[in-house]
Amino acid sequence: MLIDGLQCGHFDRAVLEQLNAAGVGCVTITLGFWEGAIQAMEAVGRWRDLERENADVMGIAYNAAQIEAIHKSGRIAVLLGFQNATLFDSRIRFVELFADMGVRCVQLTYNNQNDYGGSCYEAEDSGLSRFGRELVLEMNRAGILVDLSHVGNRTTLDAVKYSKKPVAVTHANADSLFPHKRNKTDDVLRALKDNGGVIGCACYRNITGDDYCSTVDRWCDMIKRTVDIAGIDHVAIGTDRSHHHGPRDYDWMRRGQWTRGIDYGAGSAARPGKVPPADWFQELSGIGTVEPALRRAGFSDAEADKIANGNWLRVYRAVFGDGAGPATPKAKAIA
Repeated sequence: MLIDGLQCGHFDRAVLEQLNAAGVGCVTITLGFWEGAIQAMEAVGRWRDLERENADVMGIAYNAAQIEAIHKSGRIAVLLGFQNATLFDSRIRFVELFADMGVRCVQLTYNNQNDYGGSCYEAEDSGLSRFGRELVLEMNRAGILVDLSHVGNRTTLDAVKYSKKPVAVTHANADSLFPHKRNKTDDVLRALKDNGGVIGCACYRNITGDDYCSTVDRWCDMIKRTVDIAGIDHVAIGTDRSHHHGPRDYDWMRRGQWTRGIDYGAGSAARPGKVPPADWFQELSGIGTVEPALRRAGFSDAEADKIANGNWLRVYRAVFGDGAGPATPKAKAIA
């Protein structure tokens, strides 16, 4: 089983079937970037509808035991996540409510400073705010994984310090291997190790580079070098693969409702729009080549299993356990 710590885009049955066929047992999906509480609830509702319509292919998972059970049933487990904490509408009690709805992973900030802390794109990273400290502890209590992927390095280190449970960088790479504002410095990765957390290595070309995107073996070389920094127990997979994204999607992700100007996100004026997937990941079936490539890179079977699924499962168990999840709509009967 392979666990992908972060994907985004417009999922449909075809995408779910292809991921399942490629051996993906669990994927954390992105329900929003800038959305407030009402929009976020609507997104959760849409995914419950998708689950009803495709119960023979997928199931929303609320804990680690359910991930394993859904995978054993031949389906793909889905974890509900957001790439910004705006869904809480600056209300601490909303954390528990969204946890009750099944949200299991939330990034503290997206591309801008918010009430909780600094973003990787701000000229000055403020660090975790007082509200941010409370939010981290409340997410710990409610069983929501703290994601620090687009978060500034200072804020990331603060969150690691204050969190009582493991945190994650679901989709980024080591800045020392490919310099980019979205990527994490070695001191952050070492702090993540001390926290018991995980970094999900990405293959999004803008933050991975053409070299590491050229072949799956080069990408696994990058993973191997990341393990040298963070340790074998703290590196996993978070491809940041998107599905059916078009110009309007990128415009929303990068500009949201906060600017009339041009913003390139992780891109640049030289590479402003959608970039091609990694050369080895042009088709979704490409993700099925990762586990054999990890073994070719020199990882033992046990080490490759940790990167492919074990490290994520350990963090998931530590954060939201194996207990019962919220009541979900009854799925359509499987013919």
